Amino acid sequence: MTEIWFYHLQRQTLDQALPNLIEKALERGWRVAVQAVSEERLEALDQHLWTYSDASFLAHGRAGDGDGALQPVYLSTGVENPNRASVRFFIEGARVAFSLGDGAYERAIVVFDGGNEDELSAARGQWRELKERGFALTYWRQSEAGRWEKQG
Repeated sequence: MTEIWFYHLQRQTLDQALPNLIEKALERGWRVAVQAVSEERLEALDQHLWTYSDASFLAHGRAGDGDGALQPVYLSTGVENPNRASVRFFIEGARVAFSLGDGAYERAIVVFDGGNEDELSAARGQWRELKERGFALTYWRQSEAGRWEKQG
């Protein structure tokens, strides 16, 4: 069964935290999918992943780029998984909408901004819904130093 983790951003923005989380997934040998709600967010993320660090970039693609199956990181507003990702990040309040019971993903990660009431509310709603469906959930939040700490 897919592990579902919730990452509560408190000390960093999504643009600061997400590239590091993606890098950790890639280090495990996993392909990654990132699902957002808006094309505007995907466009910004598309540009950001090429330039977020002077020393590095994250190779990635979107549906319009073609060759989705070859991408180590695939960006989308839909539920498709052309690169056969092992981990899927849900950002911007994107709903965990696929059938998690089929084991399509090793891990689903909901990343939400604790300072954004809409994202916070969406994350709480998804937590309740997924808990009721019997999924084991893990909650992570950022410490004062910005490190991720597993809660309860």
